[in-house]
Amino acid sequence: MPTDFLPEASPPPARRTRCPRCELPSPSCLCRWAQSIDNPIDLLILQHPQEQQQAKGSARLLRLSLARCHLWVGEQFDPAALQSALQQDGRRPLLLYPATPGQTPPKFEPAANDERPLRLVVIDATWRKSRKMLWLNPVLQALPRLALQDPPPSRYAALRKAERAEQRSTLEAAVLGLQTLEACPERYEPLLQAFSAWLEDRQARVQQPQPSMRLR
Repeated sequence: MPTDFLPEASPPPARRTRCPRCELPSPSCLCRWAQSIDNPIDLLILQHPQEQQQAKGSARLLRLSLARCHLWVGEQFDPAALQSALQQDGRRPLLLYPATPGQTPPKFEPAANDERPLRLVVIDATWRKSRKMLWLNPVLQALPRLALQDPPPSRYAALRKAERAEQRSTLEAAVLGLQTLEACPERYEPLLQAFSAWLEDRQARVQQPQPSMRLR
């Protein structure tokens, strides 16, 4: 009696290895562009979950490069936990965010008699999602705000389009905020140069012609 033989199943596609440091697939690893910067102002990045796996997101390079940088992933945070994180180590928190209609948060004013170190809070999300995160977290709404004034042209525009003309990538916005608050703006120039080099590499990869698929 003839025996039927089933064709051998194709092996599952091999999973791409990931860099243990930046957690990106090895071909997209950005660790070679990471800098080592001792930033006196602490940075807290609140990242929307949809940004977490974005290979072209800039928050990853920022987190790898700054000595004092913390990243929380979520859309709505526990108010007590967020308040505790903002005030940790006795720092004075402020939010990097432009003015929003219907809200009059306290404006950040450097206080001559307040020697507390600062903590800058940055929301890593699209413009629409960042507004939702702000609305969902009243603790953030109550923070003094720092808005960027006449920021330079974005280095990121060729890779990812902004929804508003004044928008900048998370890395650019955070660095501009830190430079505004500190008396040593040149501290972050190596990071901005590395960011430009990373963008050039990403753009070159995007523009590479894809191999054509032909049936044999």
